[in-house]
Amino acid sequence: MPGSPTPEEQKQADAELKAKEDAEQAALPYKWTQTIKDVDVTVSVDAKYKGRDLDVTLTKTRLKVGIKGQDPVIDGDLPHPIHVDESTWTLETTKEGKEIAVHLDKVNQMEWWAHVITRAPKIDTSKIQPENSNLGDLDGETRGMVEKMMYDQRMKEQGKPTSDEQKKLELLEKFKSQHPEMDFSNAKMG
Repeated sequence: MPGSPTPEEQKQADAELKAKEDAEQAALPYKWTQTIKDVDVTVSVDAKYKGRDLDVTLTKTRLKVGIKGQDPVIDGDLPHPIHVDESTWTLETTKEGKEIAVHLDKVNQMEWWAHVITRAPKIDTSKIQPENSNLGDLDGETRGMVEKMMYDQRMKEQGKPTSDEQKKLELLEKFKSQHPEMDFSNAKMG
C-alpha cells in the first residue's frame, strides 16, 4: 500500500511518540499508574504538612488534590467514573518528604484510562502491556469460566469434543439406553 511506513519508520515514529508522551507525563505535578481495575496517583508535598492541611475531594467523576489555601495540584473531571466508597487517599512519609497517595477504584474494570483528569495529556492506551494474571487472582465464577474455555480450546486442538459437545453426547447415549425401541442410525448431532 503506497504511503504506508516501513517497519523501521513505524518503529521510529512509535519511539518519538513514546518520548513525547514520557516527557508530557514527567512534566505533570503528580505521578500515576494503573491496572485494568484501578488508578493510583501520588503527589509529593513538603514534610511539614499533616492530613488536616490537605484538601482532597473524590467524587464519582471528579478529583481534587492540594493543600488548603493553595491552588490545587490536581483539579478536574475524571475520564471515567470511579467507585467513591472503594477509593481512598492517604498521606505517606517518604525519603524525600511526604506524598499524598490516591487510590481510585474504576467502575468499568475492563478499560484503560488515557489520563487521570480530562485536561491532562493523554497516553496511548493501545501500547499498554498488562501484567499477566494468574488463575488464582480470579474470583471463583470467572476462574471456572476461564478454565472451561482453556479445556475446550485444548480439546478442539486435539480434534476431540468440547465439554458442551461431551454433555450432548452423554445425554444422547442416556436417551438411547432409555429408549431401545427407537432407531438412531440416521441421527445427526448439530
